[in-house]
Amino acid sequence: MKEHATRLALIKLLADGQFHSGEALGESLGISRSAISKHIKVLQLWGLDLFRIQGKGYCISTPIELLDCDKILSQVKCPQLELIPIIDSTNQYLLDRFGLLSKGTVCLAEYQQAGRGRRGRQWLSPFGSNLYLSMYWRLDAGMAAAMGLSLVVGVAIAETLQSLGADEVRVKWPNDLYYRDKKLAGILVEMTGQAGDAAHLVIGMGLNINMPDTEGSSIGQAWTNLSQACDKLPERNHLAAELIDSLQKTLITYEQVGLDGFVERWNKIDNFLNRPVKLLIGQRVVEGIARGIDKQGALLLETESGIEPYIGGEISLRGC
Repeated sequence: MKEHATRLALIKLLADGQFHSGEALGESLGISRSAISKHIKVLQLWGLDLFRIQGKGYCISTPIELLDCDKILSQVKCPQLELIPIIDSTNQYLLDRFGLLSKGTVCLAEYQQAGRGRRGRQWLSPFGSNLYLSMYWRLDAGMAAAMGLSLVVGVAIAETLQSLGADEVRVKWPNDLYYRDKKLAGILVEMTGQAGDAAHLVIGMGLNINMPDTEGSSIGQAWTNLSQACDKLPERNHLAAELIDSLQKTLITYEQVGLDGFVERWNKIDNFLNRPVKLLIGQRVVEGIARGIDKQGALLLETESGIEPYIGGEISLRGC
């Protein structure tokens, strides 16, 4: 869309965090000051923290490092990298095209209009604040072999973030990353295929990097940003490259060793290990002590009946 192209060009001009007059912006883009004002309102709806001061112009509160395919590909090999700044959903984009994709294809976005999380929930996706990344992977062993894949992906992402300075990042069963008991990232693995055939997987990740508090006000749980977990925040393009590299290597390892090779790694960084939790399974609530996961990816919960595995449900700290 022509309007999207104009708005993206406007964001590039404002990304430096300096003041720009409406007149100067209009001259750069070949549009009027009133048109600039209208576009600014749309950008604010996209989640950009923009403001205007009389006599100085428009400014974005925090400079943005925009994603750049060339910068990412200079740091990691990827068979196909799609950067689509404005998209409905990176996962859906790959799901709609899986028959045309090379194994390891990645889709990145700056803003998702219909981002989604687990169980069809909305994933809040403001422009440029976070990282929205999806990868296509063909698993020749079939759909049954994909059980527990979100756990493996969680381990890969958490270990990568730790290597970049976020030492206290932990995993939460079955598909989240936490920092100090607050949600930092979510993972959504979707698949299609037929029995006896290869599984076509799309592995999606939404990682909060520097999301404004105003944008996260509608989130129904405690959340945090990578900027809080790191002393020095890594560049977004470097972060994307590191995560792509880690996912590729991890998925290759998973094909060779299965979930068995990741149980110990998971339990080392399990946010809820040996803590009292409650597990919600539909209308049923089970309370106990979390004891990690087993080789099938099930949550091990110690209750008065002993330690039992649970495949489905959601956990939280007891009392929360």
